[in-house]
Amino acid sequence: MLTTTPTAEQVRRIRPKGVLGLGWASIESAISGRTEHRPTSIDYPDSVVRRISFEAGGGCGWRLSALTTPRRQAPPWRIVVITGAPSWAEYWAPVLAALPQDREMIVVDRPGYAASEPLACVPDIRDQARALAPLLDGPSGQKILLVGQSYGAAIASLMAADQPGRVASLVLLSSYLGESGPTARWLVELGLRFRGVIPRDLRNAVIEVSGQATQMTFMRAALKRLNMPVHLIHGEQDDFAPIAVAEKFASESAADRSIHFESVPGANHFLNDGPTEVLLRALEASIPDETPPVGRLSALLDWIGSAIQPGTFRLPWALQPDG
Repeated sequence: MLTTTPTAEQVRRIRPKGVLGLGWASIESAISGRTEHRPTSIDYPDSVVRRISFEAGGGCGWRLSALTTPRRQAPPWRIVVITGAPSWAEYWAPVLAALPQDREMIVVDRPGYAASEPLACVPDIRDQARALAPLLDGPSGQKILLVGQSYGAAIASLMAADQPGRVASLVLLSSYLGESGPTARWLVELGLRFRGVIPRDLRNAVIEVSGQATQMTFMRAALKRLNMPVHLIHGEQDDFAPIAVAEKFASESAADRSIHFESVPGANHFLNDGPTEVLLRALEASIPDETPPVGRLSALLDWIGSAIQPGTFRLPWALQPDG
């Protein structure tokens, strides 16, 4: 059987994947004193993927870290990603690098993780939503697609409800909704048993996930207040946050608002692990199709003209053509 040896470039870009991979990365980083498994600058130039920091909202005084896609001019859409638990923006680096130039993306290390402050866990998702609110600031006219991944889905829902004028569309990606699959249950039980000795990022993730059921009231209340499209995207093979739980959540929420549900065949909990183009297509499909105002007016006038008898329809003076 023929085999191929990975190139030096491929080996250099290999990162541990999945829940166990994230756990190993957290342990390795804690031992080495790093705040991320491997700096993204090793894989991508600063002109493609750049690490930035910003002051958290809510007056908490924390400094938060994020990865972003530098652009010379602000594109019409910015994709803001609120990651799960553990919250490591670097695992979105391949997606950031593959983003087209007419889109911008920022992925945050949430409070209590990686290069973000504080050291302690921030278990209340309302506090996290206030701290992450500055991610929704931006140039006038730029629209935001807000993505909440896994545990971040509940936080993103609160952010969208708090600033409805800034969020044009909300994506709940691989949403963790208070009920764990077999892999998550095993890991959380193990983490609770060894909470005193595991690294900070793993400890904070265990605290968050084990207590999230009590936070769901805030998420459900936020969804009732939303006035933008909501898309729930879930992998069929997700054994961390089961797809059946997400489908049930979407159907129960239908009484309050419409949620577009999309399952991804063969995908697990970590859609950002690839293939990158699958995730990018799903995100792009969540951006509302907007016809320019002139096009909408033209379509409206065409419809009115076809709906009445010929010869009886006359444009208002301000819209009549010259001559």
